Amino acid sequence: MKPAKKPLHAKSIKELGMPRRSWWSLVREDARCVFERDPAARSLMEVWTIYPGVQAIALHRLAHSLWRRGWRYLPRCISFVSRGLTQVDIHPGASIGMRFFIDHGAGVVIGETAEIGNDVTLYHGVTLGGTSWSAGKRHPTLGNQVVVGAGAKILGPILVGNRARIAANSVVIEEVPAGVTVVGIPGRVVTPRRSTTHGFDLDHHLIPDPVGKAIACLLDRVAQLERQAHADFLSTSTTACGACSDHCAEPGFDPSLLQPSTME
Repeated sequence: MKPAKKPLHAKSIKELGMPRRSWWSLVREDARCVFERDPAARSLMEVWTIYPGVQAIALHRLAHSLWRRGWRYLPRCISFVSRGLTQVDIHPGASIGMRFFIDHGAGVVIGETAEIGNDVTLYHGVTLGGTSWSAGKRHPTLGNQVVVGAGAKILGPILVGNRARIAANSVVIEEVPAGVTVVGIPGRVVTPRRSTTHGFDLDHHLIPDPVGKAIACLLDRVAQLERQAHADFLSTSTTACGACSDHCAEPGFDPSLLQPSTME
């Protein structure tokens, strides 16, 4: 099999600011960055041997180096073996920056034309998928220091800006500005990024709930309208119909059927 001479993603790698470095230097940084983002990590031996995310990215970097040189079948074989060992499916054509961390690893899928910047963190169940069967760019591009929560789906050739945060189980189908938080299905920008004294903002429990907030506002509005309607009713209770007799109803209304709360 004769490899092609033209690399597939050379221009994209340059645009993302990912310099060409040796395989060992890249995977060493991938392993060391785990200590910054996972408090459960205790030693490099533990990280190298039992962290599937680190093993998956190490095998991907090997497969991607062959893919850039024009090989196709062998990189796909490496990707297939890596998926069986780690439950992480990364196409060898995907371009991934430095210090990439996949926490837990299970169920992560990264498509062929996906591009990932530096210092990106993905949690389990994340999909960087495509929305078209056509050849060409069809997977998302993630900027630097992006955090994607568990189960989130980012679909299509869209750009997720630097330092953006995607909440767990969100479905993102439109471009995301830099430094914001996206929540929901479909994903919506809910707040600017919070300031933090740490290098990475992993406080997923502080992510706002826009649907819950909207429901709370509706409940408050309903309560306000009920109070207003009750006040209006009391102001007109001296009319011919009376408060409870309801002689105007057809057929006649039996007041004894009312609950005590209704009689108030």
